[in-house]
Order: sequence, then C-alpha cells, then structure tokens
Amino acid sequence: MRDRIRAEFLHIEREAGSDAEFAVKAWVRPDPSGADGGGGVMSLLRGKVLEKAGVNVSTVQGTFAPEFAGGIRGASVEQPGFYATGISLVVHPANPHVPAVHMNTRYLETTGGWFGGTTDLNPALPYEEDTAAFHAALETAMGADYPAYAEEARRYYWLPHRGVERGVGGIFYDHRDSGDWDADFAQARAVGETFLRAYPPIARRRMHTPASDADRAAQLAYRGRYAEFNLLHDRGTIFGLKTGGNIEAILMSLPPLASW
Repeated sequence: MRDRIRAEFLHIEREAGSDAEFAVKAWVRPDPSGADGGGGVMSLLRGKVLEKAGVNVSTVQGTFAPEFAGGIRGASVEQPGFYATGISLVVHPANPHVPAVHMNTRYLETTGGWFGGTTDLNPALPYEEDTAAFHAALETAMGADYPAYAEEARRYYWLPHRGVERGVGGIFYDHRDSGDWDADFAQARAVGETFLRAYPPIARRRMHTPASDADRAAQLAYRGRYAEFNLLHDRGTIFGLKTGGNIEAILMSLPPLASW
C-alpha cells in the first residue's frame, strides 16, 4: 500500500512537470529494555503539487513506560508489552484549492489485539463536490459501519478550544476486534484502497486552479489549525512520542509553513 500510494503521488507530480522524488529514510526504535524495539521507514516528498507529502510505515514493539501503560487498552504496569504496526500519511498541497488529507491504518497488540483506521479531508477552501465525493467513497467501502465511523471522526477531529472541526470529516475507528481477524484486516486495507480511489481525482481536479494571495493566506491560517490539532490531540502523535518513536517521522504531519 505504501508503494502504491507513493507511485500515485509521483504520477501527480509528473503530470505537473515536476521531477520531485521521495526521500526515504529508515529508522530504528531503541526499547528501554534493551530488546529489539523495531522501527520504520519514512518517505517524504517535497513537490510542485504536493508541497509536503509524507508516507510512513512502522512496526515497533517493546514495553510501555509505566506512566503510559495504564492508558492503553489491555496494557498495565504489570503487563506493559506491546506490538504496533501501521501506515500513516499526510499531504499538504501547494495549491490552496487542493485539500490537505490524512490517512492512517494500524494494528496494535497488548494482552489483546485490535485494528484502527482513519482518513479525513482537510481543505482550506472547501468544495462541496470534493467533500461529497470523498464521503461517498468511504460510505461505499465501509458499508453499514460508515455512519458510526463518520460520527466518530466528527468527534475525534474536533478542536475544542476553537469549537470547530479540523476539516470536513471522514472516518475514524479504533479497537476493532470483531472476533474475525481476517475481516477486520480487510476493513483496514479498505481504508487505504478507498483513499487511493478517492483522493487523487480530487487533487487532479484542483491542482491547476489559479490561486490568489488571499487564497494562500487562508491556506496558511488553516494549516495553523491543523498543527494545533496534531500537537494537542492527535493520538498517533502522542503514542509515537510516548513510546520513543522517531521524532522526525512523528512530526512529519506538520505543515511546511503555517500562520497564526
């Protein structure tokens, strides 16, 4: 999935006449116990259309710090072991008319195991056509689970200090353990497949739209809101920092430029 997403992003760049490539960097996570802590690979693109696009994969394991273990399902000070693997991407486009976007799917084990997944659209200058297309694709993929997942995204991507949603929504779910591991894995894969179907057409539809200085100013102000959420509330950011992950990869989600 990582490779297919990177290839699609490069196709978009080539269509715009850009020869930008992904910078790929592997990292290793040291576990406090001294055992193998796993690691990951960070892929970062700075292009003409996609001003900053990161596509990361990680597979880490080890023990939670005592002060963090009690806050994770199935873990405790007495049983702090964990295993976590996933893919996470964030796109901050250059053109203010192209929406930013986020996608993450993950599997985590403590004394039990579960899946989670999310993707949400983050336009500085929203288009109803784009929002409707994005949600329609997710509804088709998630089926009967879509209403609950969409509502959870509205709750999760809420900025309480501003009283607004971060973007125009999407889906969010966590702790998915239906008892059918293969079905739960298939749903996690469907999040990535749906992203690949839904987002590139939106980017292509808007990437050549003329943008004014006012449009850019609106984009930079919106990016400030995005950064606030990721630093204050994002569970992935908190998890990565609390488990000794790679700082550069964890903060990949932050925009290259923003304003307040």
